[in-house]
Formats: sequence, C-alpha cells, structure tokens
Amino acid sequence: MKQFGGPALFLDRSDINTDEIIPAKYLTEITKEDLKPYILEDLKLPGFDPKGEKTKAARVIVSRANFGCGSSREHAPWVFEVNGITAVIAESFARIFRQNMFNCGMAAIELPKEKLDLLFAYGDCLDAVIGIDVEKQVLTVAGGGKEESISFEVSPFDKALVLAGGWVDYADQKY
Repeated sequence: MKQFGGPALFLDRSDINTDEIIPAKYLTEITKEDLKPYILEDLKLPGFDPKGEKTKAARVIVSRANFGCGSSREHAPWVFEVNGITAVIAESFARIFRQNMFNCGMAAIELPKEKLDLLFAYGDCLDAVIGIDVEKQVLTVAGGGKEESISFEVSPFDKALVLAGGWVDYADQKY
C-alpha cells in the first residue's frame, strides 16, 4: 500500500495557482517525468527556493486557502506526483485541482484555519514531518521535539480513489 506523508514543505500563502505550480511553458513536455525539474518554478515567496533541498525532500505540502486555482490542468498534480509529493494540505482547494489530486491517487486534505495554523507552527522546524493515515483520516505532525495528531474528513469515494492509487487503478479494481 502507498505510504502518505514525509518531510513537509510549508508555503504560507493563499491562492497559489497552477501556473506557479508548473509554468504553462512546460505543458508541451511529452511525459510526466519531463515536468519534474520545473516544480514550483514560478512561485515567489520570501526565502523559498524551488530548487532547494527542502523542496527536493518534500513529500507533503502545507499551504493556505484556494490552492491550485487558475487554469485547470492535470499537469499541476502530475508535477507533484513525479517529485514524490503524496499530499497537499490546505484550507481549501480549487475544485478541479482537488479532484485531479484524488484522480492521480494523491491526498488533497482540507483543514479549517485553526488546525492549519497548528501545522504552520511546525514550519520553522527543520525536521518537520507529517504522517498521513488516509484510511483512519488522521495526520500526525512532528518536529522540534513535539508531536500532534489532527483528524480530517474526506468523502468515501475520494478516499477510495486515493487508497486504490488513483482513478485508473480504482476503475481496474471495480469494473
């Protein structure tokens, strides 16, 4: 079974759009793997380096509201997938981006602002790690010698998509 979670990348901003996740000029690439080096290339945040070690090590992204807004394209979740990102946690997602995450077998976890603020308190910890149990709908954040568990909700169908490995694997199992 696919493991969810790992080192966390904290992107403390709302409205991160799909052009910042993967710039449109790379949408002509032939394979998902070809997208890999361009992850978050156009995202401008103080102190953020899209080519830095934190970005390369990340398996979970934590952000604010309306993540994945802008143009609807599967390339945005694909660039996360080929870079080993298994989940994005945010207050809310653009509807199509959120569904594309589930369709690709990745978790798009929505948390209320107060729970998200708890996660962001770990943002300065160099060793911040988030473990995600999709089946039990609980995540655990650890870093700086402390640890907390936070429950989350996901629809039964979206959970089934993620646990199956995405829409194609789900369809193969069911039909």
